[in-house]
Amino acid sequence: MRINARIGRLLAVLAAAFAVTVHADINVGVTLSATGPAASLGIPEKNSFALLPTTIAGQKVNYIVLDDASDTTTAVKNTRKLIAENKVDVIVGSTITPNSLAMIDVVAEAETPMISMAASSRIIEPMDAKRYWVFKTPQNDAQMATAIVEHMTNNNVKTVAYIGFADAYGEGWWNEFSKIAEVRKIQIVANERFNRADTSVTGQVLKIMAAKPDAVLVGGAGTPAALPQKSLKEKGYKGIMYQTHGVANADFLRVCGKDCEGTFLPAGPVLVAAQLPDSNPIKKAALEYVNKYEAAHGKGSVSTFGAHAWDAAKLLASAVPEALKKGQPGTREFRKALRDALEATRNVTAAHGVFNLSAQDHLGFDQRARVMVRIEGGNWKLVQ
Repeated sequence: MRINARIGRLLAVLAAAFAVTVHADINVGVTLSATGPAASLGIPEKNSFALLPTTIAGQKVNYIVLDDASDTTTAVKNTRKLIAENKVDVIVGSTITPNSLAMIDVVAEAETPMISMAASSRIIEPMDAKRYWVFKTPQNDAQMATAIVEHMTNNNVKTVAYIGFADAYGEGWWNEFSKIAEVRKIQIVANERFNRADTSVTGQVLKIMAAKPDAVLVGGAGTPAALPQKSLKEKGYKGIMYQTHGVANADFLRVCGKDCEGTFLPAGPVLVAAQLPDSNPIKKAALEYVNKYEAAHGKGSVSTFGAHAWDAAKLLASAVPEALKKGQPGTREFRKALRDALEATRNVTAAHGVFNLSAQDHLGFDQRARVMVRIEGGNWKLVQ
């Protein structure tokens, strides 16, 4: 009996040790758009994951990064694979709104928290049983649309035309911008759409030119957003041009070239971190990311999109220690505790803003998370 008892105790100790070993690592599953139309957004995100710490609260962290090629079906497939095969504790991604929206059902079913790196407020609103598991790091399109409309009213813009992606990103921007513009008495005289992979928007541009708007807003992201602007300039458009925060990277500047000069856009403060006043509470955190990224990839290589990945890691660094008090990585208890800890995030300063999340707000940014920027001489210039 004594021998059996000793064997039993030994087996229990070994089982406990084995359990700790199996679940010691935190697995972070990432799906992003490193190829396809959104590659100029996804590549800096992928680069940023290589800069992240490999431990949090003493626990080893594994980042398992997959490319969804800017494709919704692939993003969903990646998400399922990361959850079923890699047993991840959290999903980060995807880069773009359509992919992120499609992933929500998968993570909710698996009860796995998700941090999106896409912009649309529809990813986290309205709050329901599925979005309960979903968070995001980019500023909401509604928040950025407000900044654009404020700039328009301050610059006597009375009429505006809109041309946006024919997908959830373009539609989300239209919904938010049109509501705010109506309240501020700005007349929208044209509403056009184009696809991310289109090579011509001549028909849409001719309709916009005929409407003779004071300004044009392009509701696009990455290099494809340059197409309408270049076409408008080619046709001789002289009004004010606006883009969304979806174009805040060097590739857009390169592709759009001289046709971008004078364009206004809202952006996260990380884009112009060095130009921020020292009193800005985000400057130090933004420069930390900028300096680390440019040390690895060269001066001027930083973009706001990579910072969305960096900020996702900031959220995890805050939430993981709390989650570890309630469960071991690799378990349902840990995933639920991590979700709860993300929702309880308070006063975490990151590259894009200060996170203060709640049960009804799974982004948690205030107006400190945005600035207005103008493109001058092929560079970003903070609008004071």
